[in-house]
Amino acid sequence: MRYYLIAGEPSGDLHGSNLIRGLKTADPEAEFRFWGGDMMAEAGGSENLRKHYRETSFFGIVQVLKNLGTIRRQMKECQSDVAAYRPDVLILIDYPGFNMKMARWAKEHGIRTYYYIAPKVWAWREWRVKSIRKYVDRLFIIFPFEQEYFSSKGIMPVFEGNPLVDAIEKRRGELPSGEEFRRRNGLDSRPIIALLAGSRRGEIRDNLPLMALLSRKFPDHQFVVAGVPWIERELYDQYMAGSDIRYVCDQTYETLSVAEAAVVTSGTATLETALLGIPEVVVYRTLWFQVKLQPYVLNVKWVSLVNLNLRREAVAEIIQSDLDITRAERELRAIIKGGEKRGRMLADFEELGRIIGRKGVADRFARRMTAFLKEDLKKQ
Repeated sequence: MRYYLIAGEPSGDLHGSNLIRGLKTADPEAEFRFWGGDMMAEAGGSENLRKHYRETSFFGIVQVLKNLGTIRRQMKECQSDVAAYRPDVLILIDYPGFNMKMARWAKEHGIRTYYYIAPKVWAWREWRVKSIRKYVDRLFIIFPFEQEYFSSKGIMPVFEGNPLVDAIEKRRGELPSGEEFRRRNGLDSRPIIALLAGSRRGEIRDNLPLMALLSRKFPDHQFVVAGVPWIERELYDQYMAGSDIRYVCDQTYETLSVAEAAVVTSGTATLETALLGIPEVVVYRTLWFQVKLQPYVLNVKWVSLVNLNLRREAVAEIIQSDLDITRAERELRAIIKGGEKRGRMLADFEELGRIIGRKGVADRFARRMTAFLKEDLKKQ
């Protein structure tokens, strides 16, 4: 069978690559074409990569507005390539701004569409639910709580676990010891607090200054920021100035695995940290009016994926507009060794692991997709 996949971000490239491997096992005759990145090219063949996500990733309203013409051209290019390839199914991976438009186009042109990693409509832009119901043939979700949500909206989703489990398990055996990590990065012997300040410039600008202030309250610990490779070090240095924070690049899992605790911005990183068993505090700085509007804009009670999946506040969420570190300091002290909340949080993370599901996620999703596809093709 012929599969066309579209991913527009690094995380989609990772999950898309694992899904391709699963599809090749479930369907030995599988043929692929895709928009994605290096990992998908490695899994599905570099000759089948039609567009790299480096050319399609535009973050934030300003970048999107500046590149509207490029985005429109890329949309038409993608549509033409899908039409020429004539896949048995179009698999859309997250990336809702682009992929929801592709879902509508595919429906109008009679192309079967599966959506893998659903848009987070339960948090914002709930109006997209109607489009999912109308244009997506099968919805594959990665969070347990989404089953009830989408079912209540008249959509019967498929849940087989979270692909982060596979990504973490694949890396776990390769992670360095604390001694090796310190030697490799020129760190001293103090316990490490990992800092995950975000993957976008705006997030780093807003969150790293608060983390720098917080680090000064813990001289017996070593704060290490895990930088992302697509953002230059100079940006980090600008906001770490005057602090003792150390910088490492493209070593997020390595940094977390040797950390005593972590301070994390909201997003997927909150779930990754928990699945690695590292106690965390979630901080997110934004504009004052956005803090005030949060209860009216978001449809959920929490912002971290840990709390959303456990359906209770297991990790502290500190959403603020200023640089007051009072609560962040208190919450971090409570989860480092000897802290009163550390044991409870680690137990919560074990429960989270059971809820999220066991490894082999991508393979299970692939088997379900191929089974659905064979069933659909028989009906034609």
